[in-house]
Amino acid sequence: MSMSGAVDLSAVKAAAEAKQKAEQARAQRAAQPEGQGASAARLVIDVDEATFEQEVLQRSAEVPVVIDFWAEWCQPCKQLSPVLERLTQEYAGRIVLAKIDVDSNQMLFQQFGVQGIPAVFAVIAGQALPLFQGAAPEAQIRQVLDQLIQAAEERFGIVGVPAGAGEADGAERPAAPEPPSNPTLAAAHAALDAGDMGGAIRAYENVLADEPANEEARLGLGQARLLDRVQHADAQEVRRAAAERPDDVAAQLAAADLDLVGGHVEDAFGRLVDTVRRTAGEDRDAARVRLLELFEVVGPEDPRVTAARGALARVLF
Repeated sequence: MSMSGAVDLSAVKAAAEAKQKAEQARAQRAAQPEGQGASAARLVIDVDEATFEQEVLQRSAEVPVVIDFWAEWCQPCKQLSPVLERLTQEYAGRIVLAKIDVDSNQMLFQQFGVQGIPAVFAVIAGQALPLFQGAAPEAQIRQVLDQLIQAAEERFGIVGVPAGAGEADGAERPAAPEPPSNPTLAAAHAALDAGDMGGAIRAYENVLADEPANEEARLGLGQARLLDRVQHADAQEVRRAAAERPDDVAAQLAAADLDLVGGHVEDAFGRLVDTVRRTAGEDRDAARVRLLELFEVVGPEDPRVTAARGALARVLF
């Protein structure tokens, strides 16, 4: 696993696959004997490099997994860990807490790019994201966990398992509702996978015309538009033009697109923020709008988006 920050331009497809895996996991759990499913599983677990694949990556297909990087010698860890454990029990199966001792698991420590402990990450459908570092106040932690649970449900259909559900009275667990079928959205995904960016853009726009709040279609449209802009670009020529003509807004926009597709998220955002700072009128508005579009591709929950929004606000106001 890499935390290098490359943008996953297959995020729409990954979300659909994650939803399917979540449904399969729920079906398998429902078929198990009473008390043997995930509802009886421990909510707080110790994880090491040998068990990470099963306990974190595989489990993240059916419940958000929060990771607490800690060490015995870390005093702030001793303040944070009990809070995380208590909140995990309180959320009653909507999250699982995986505790990783950094002294015994240096490889995981390095792969996640942890700068200091305590550090808290999450994994949803196999995708890792940083949450916060340090012994944060409980109210702030609760807010972060609420946002994590909401994102897992809305983007991936992952809702966790209520702890003890069906155990008290032997009642059968209700089947999770199937996500609504949308042929137009399915056609948009297929066009995106096939490299038909024009067809994908039109299909996503049609979905949004009927369902303006459809998050999956909005994300897909942003990705399709980005790929449509870069798929025939000469990368060397684009970067040469941007270097030679720093005041050419179109050149900077094209270079920012390539930066993002190449995984250089901070470079893309920084280039456009600087372009907004140095321009005015229609040029400034074009750079600002493109930056907002790239925010949508990366995702509003990404900390790099949060930082760039702050930088944009400072140059605008």
